[in-house]
Amino acid sequence: MKAGDELPALTIPITRTLIVAGALASRDYQDVHHDAEAAREKGSPDIFMNILTTNGLVGRYLTDHFGPRCVLRKVAIRLGAPNYPGDTMVLRGTVTEVSDGTAVVRVVGANGLGNHVTGTAMVSLPDDAAMVSLQEDAAMVSLQEATATASLPEGTE
Repeated sequence: MKAGDELPALTIPITRTLIVAGALASRDYQDVHHDAEAAREKGSPDIFMNILTTNGLVGRYLTDHFGPRCVLRKVAIRLGAPNYPGDTMVLRGTVTEVSDGTAVVRVVGANGLGNHVTGTAMVSLPDDAAMVSLQEDAAMVSLQEATATASLPEGTE
């Protein structure tokens, strides 16, 4: 891994369930995250995702890529365009620095309105993170190929 490396994109459908569940899980009971009528009364077209849910999704994006043994040392994000139900957010990351077992990643999450989240994260990596990541990627590809082959009609490849 080196500066300039791009992480694979993660596409997340923004559903009412995700917005409400994220708000409840983070104990954010503000009505704009679960009550559409109250959100409209306050000037929003609909309920919208809270920052804690966004922060969790950024963390998931990073740990999905770097593996369960990485440690998120610092996550600094800023919200922009709201995530409303029915939209899709695409998270993308770029490694900006690698030193002493730590990577700094620039993260951007965009939706149909623009950038929902921008920021950076510092991730500590185990010594074999690159090898583990490659092995996990190979295992996932093998599983996907096996699943695709298993579902083909008999006599086709």
